[in-house]
Amino acid sequence: MLTRKQHELLMFIHERLKESGIPPSFDEMKDALDLKSKSGIHRLIKALEERGFIRRLPNRARALEVIRMPESTVVGGAPRGRGFSPAVIEGNLGRQRSTAAPAAANDAIAVPVMGRIAAGTPIEAIQTHSHTIAVPPEMIGSGEHFALEIRGDSMIEAGIFDGDTVVIRKSDTADTGDIVVALVDREEATLKRLRRKGASIALEAANPAYETRIFGPDRVQIQGRLVGLIRRY
Repeated sequence: MLTRKQHELLMFIHERLKESGIPPSFDEMKDALDLKSKSGIHRLIKALEERGFIRRLPNRARALEVIRMPESTVVGGAPRGRGFSPAVIEGNLGRQRSTAAPAAANDAIAVPVMGRIAAGTPIEAIQTHSHTIAVPPEMIGSGEHFALEIRGDSMIEAGIFDGDTVVIRKSDTADTGDIVVALVDREEATLKRLRRKGASIALEAANPAYETRIFGPDRVQIQGRLVGLIRRY
């Protein structure tokens, strides 16, 4: 069980990450919870970390990741059913469903790892279904899911690093601000934040070393929306 303040802080961090991909500062958290000092925020964060709701990312200041939400709330928002083009990922994805192979020991769901995705200099996803990973059901909710291994550093300020594995819900549409798998010109797969600029689509990196790329709507196909991240140390 969480205290009221712990719950308020968790929701504030979650909403800020969903909106901007960047965790709030300690001052912002202090002001949002109407606390007098940042020491109270440190105690709340420690409590949330000990209870398995958040994780502090190593070697980075102001780096928090929401692992789970209370009462089975899905991290990343409510599921939204959308389609998927097989041009980026292993060919038989449409016949694989993440809910098909739960692990009896801990109710984890087996999600297929469908290759690699660029978070940096564009590369094509490797079309090889090499293995599956076990994902907590509260991370993904309903719908069809797949996983991709990250290559590149263009999303580091969103807490996504080279070598991470991202969990994606199949989608062919997304809201502005969502982190998505996008297929550009039916050739290039990339993981970026989606922004809509009039009739154009912007694919925005979370690293100042990379420029935002803007395309006409007919050049970009949304393949899926980020719902979770797995990192091995």
